[in-house]
Amino acid sequence: MKYPRTAIGALTLSAAALVSLFTMEGYTGKAIIPVPGDVWTFGFGTTDGVKMGDSIDPVTAVNRGYRDVVKFESAIKKCVTAPLYQHEYDAYTKLTYNIGSGAFCNSSIPKKLNAGQYEAACETILDFVCGPATLTTRALPGQKCFSYKKPMRVIKGLQNRRQEEYQLCRGSTQP
Repeated sequence: MKYPRTAIGALTLSAAALVSLFTMEGYTGKAIIPVPGDVWTFGFGTTDGVKMGDSIDPVTAVNRGYRDVVKFESAIKKCVTAPLYQHEYDAYTKLTYNIGSGAFCNSSIPKKLNAGQYEAACETILDFVCGPATLTTRALPGQKCFSYKKPMRVIKGLQNRRQEEYQLCRGSTQP
């Protein structure tokens, strides 16, 4: 028997999903640009206010990462009103942590969820495989991720990550 979905306001990221998220992000004590063309990051994928030369210790990184999670959860709760299963909520929070609140809330995922199109919303996770590129590594016209505005390309690591989030969203795996 499957339990009913829970009102989104009552959900928080599960402990297992938090550990999985931080494991997926990996820890770095010094600010880096993880992919050419990307932004500075440190800790467990924190980007807000990070600049070249910044550093962070593991304990501070966990605290900062958790504050980031809470910020992204708040954004999700503003644009999604539909009830969710815990595994769906975990998947969307992990996705939002990676792509940002604006990208999530302006995507078709909240619209699909709020319309009760749960499977279609899960499938849309698989679309977020584009990442920054340099002018020499960018996708070409006609290829997935091509953009005239900003050099973008398909990133294999994002494809793997989205597949994991998609499976979690569907309830096929644990966080």
